[in-house]
Amino acid sequence: MSHRFPVGAVGIAIALPFVSSTAIAQAPPDPAAATLDPVVVTAARGPQRLSDMTADVTVIGRDEIARAGVQSLAEVLQRQPGIQISMSGGAGSTSAVYLRGVNGNQTLVLIDGMRVGSATAGATALEAIPLDLIDHIEILRGPASSLYGADAVGGVIQVFTRRGDGAPAFNGSASYGTYGTGQATAGVGGSSGAWRYAIQGGYQGSRGFNAIGNPADFSYNPDRDGYDRGNASANLSYRISAEHEIAAQYYYSRLSNRFDASPGYDDRTTTTVESFALSSTDRLASFWLSRLDLGQGSDDSVSQTGFGNSGFRTRQNQLTWQNDLTLPVGALSLAYVGLDEKISTDPAFPVSSRRTNSFVGVYQVRVDPHTLQANLRFDDSSQYGGRTTGALGYAYAFGEGWRALVNAGTAFKAPTFNDLYYPGFANPRLAPETARNADVALDYASGTLLARATVYRNEVKNLIVFGCDADFNCAPNNVAKATLTGLTVQAQADWRTISFKGSLDFLRPEDDATGNQLPRRARQYGSASALVPWEAWQFGAEIVAASARYDDAANTRRMGGYALVNLTANYALDKHWSLTMRADNVLDKHYELAAGYNTAGASVFGGVRYSP
Repeated sequence: MSHRFPVGAVGIAIALPFVSSTAIAQAPPDPAAATLDPVVVTAARGPQRLSDMTADVTVIGRDEIARAGVQSLAEVLQRQPGIQISMSGGAGSTSAVYLRGVNGNQTLVLIDGMRVGSATAGATALEAIPLDLIDHIEILRGPASSLYGADAVGGVIQVFTRRGDGAPAFNGSASYGTYGTGQATAGVGGSSGAWRYAIQGGYQGSRGFNAIGNPADFSYNPDRDGYDRGNASANLSYRISAEHEIAAQYYYSRLSNRFDASPGYDDRTTTTVESFALSSTDRLASFWLSRLDLGQGSDDSVSQTGFGNSGFRTRQNQLTWQNDLTLPVGALSLAYVGLDEKISTDPAFPVSSRRTNSFVGVYQVRVDPHTLQANLRFDDSSQYGGRTTGALGYAYAFGEGWRALVNAGTAFKAPTFNDLYYPGFANPRLAPETARNADVALDYASGTLLARATVYRNEVKNLIVFGCDADFNCAPNNVAKATLTGLTVQAQADWRTISFKGSLDFLRPEDDATGNQLPRRARQYGSASALVPWEAWQFGAEIVAASARYDDAANTRRMGGYALVNLTANYALDKHWSLTMRADNVLDKHYELAAGYNTAGASVFGGVRYSP
C-alpha cells in the first residue's frame, strides 16, 4: 500500500502546536444508553454532549435500529428529520439520501471515520452497508467541508461499528419474512485486562420482487430482483498505559443485487465495501491528546448485464494526525489529513489517481450561556487545486431549557472521475460544486421533552450537469445553480410510559434557472412514531409520508404523494431473549421512490434476538 503523502506536508503538520480531545473515529460510550443527551464526535471531530453543540445532529442508537426491524440503512435514515430517500427497487437496490434537499452524492458517508465511497460514481453504496454491524449512527446536518473536506455539502452520515467492553458478551438474531427475506447475525464483544475486542458477522438475503413494474419499459423483465449480502467487522484495542492506546479496525460487506437493465437477462451488480485502519491515541500532556490514524477504504463494483460487463474500483488511502489541546479558554483541534485516491476502471481512464493534503482547525468555547464553534479547513488537491472552507456556529441559552442557535458555513463537492475522464463523455476542466449555507434554530429541552425548529438556506453553485450540444457532443459542465430553503420541526417526548418521536419538513428544493423542483424531493415530508410498553410487550406504530415529487429535472414525470403505516411488536422472553415482529406498509400502499420502480407492498417479518 503506497501512500505518496508529501513528507514536507507531514513535517509542517508535526511542527504545529496541535490540540484536540479525541479522534474522529473514536466511538464514545454507547450513546443509546444516554438517550436524550448522548456524546457525539462527528460535529467537531471530537466528543461533545448533544446539549452543548451548535450544530444540528441526530444520534440513532443500536436499540432503536434493532426495534425498527427494517432491512436497509436507507430505511432507517428515511425516518430521521431532514432526510428523504430514493430506492430503485427493494432493500438491496441502489439507494440515495437527500439530506436537507441536496443531491444524493452531496452527503459524505463515513464508516468509523473512513471514507468508503466510489470516486468514480461520487457516492457511497448505502445498500451495501448492513445494519447488523452498526453500533450507532450520527447524522450531522449542514455544510461540513470545513471539518471533512470534499462532498459534505448537505452534511455527514457517520456509521460506527460495534466495540466491546466488560465481560465477554455474545449477541445474535435471526428473522424471516415476506419475499423470502432472511437475516442472521452473531457476534461477541468484551474486554480482558488491557484488551478490548468485538467481532460481528452476518448474512441477509431476499428473493425480492420485480424491480420494474411497467411491461412497456425497455428494461422490463418479469423476474424477481433479490439480493444476497454477507458482512463482517472486527475491532481490537490494547491500552499500553493510562496515556497510550493502540487499536485496529476492519469492516467488510459484499452485496450481490439483481436488477433489470436488459430484457431477458439476469442483470446483477456485485459491490464490495471494505475498510481497515490502525490508530494510536496518546496523551502527551495533561492538556494535549494526539491521535494518528492510518487506513484504507475501498469500493469495488462489478456489473453483469446483457450489454456486457463493467467494473469500477476505488481505493482511498487515508492518513490523519489530529491533536486536541485544552486551552485556558476553550479547546482547539488541529489536524493534518492526507487522502490518496486511486481507481481502476473498465474502460480505462486517462487519469486514475489524485492526492489531497488538508489542514483543519476547530476552536470550541463554552462560557454559559454562550457556546461558540469555529472551523477552518484548507484542501490542496492535485486534481482541482486549493479550496478553503469555513463554518461558524453560536448558541445562546436562556430561560428554562431554551437555546437559540445560528450557523453559517461553506462547502464543496469534488467532480468525480467519471465527470472528468470517462472516455468520450467527460470534461477535465470541471470545477468543484460550491455551497453557502446558513441556518437558525430554536431548541427546547426539559426532562424527557426535546423539541427543535430549524430554518435553513443553502445556495449551491457550479452544479455539474450532463448535456449535449447541437452536434451531439455530450459532456458534463458547471452550468446549474440551486437554492434549498426549508423548515424542519422535530420533537421527542415521553408521556407516562409511552415514547413519541416525530418530525416534519417543509422544503423548497429549486433549480434557480427554471424554478423547477429538484428530482425525487418532496416539498412536504414527515414521520412520526410511538412506542407503548405493556407487561413483557412493547408495541410500536409509525407513519412516513411525503407529498408529490418529480423524477426528472423538467418536472414532467410526476410521482404521487404517499403515506405508509408500519407496526412493530417486541416480546421479552426473559432478560436477554426477545421475539420481534414487524408489519410494513400495512395498508398495501402503491407508491414510488424512483419513477418506474416497484416498492414493497404489505409485508411481515418475524424473528428472535439475543442481546445481553
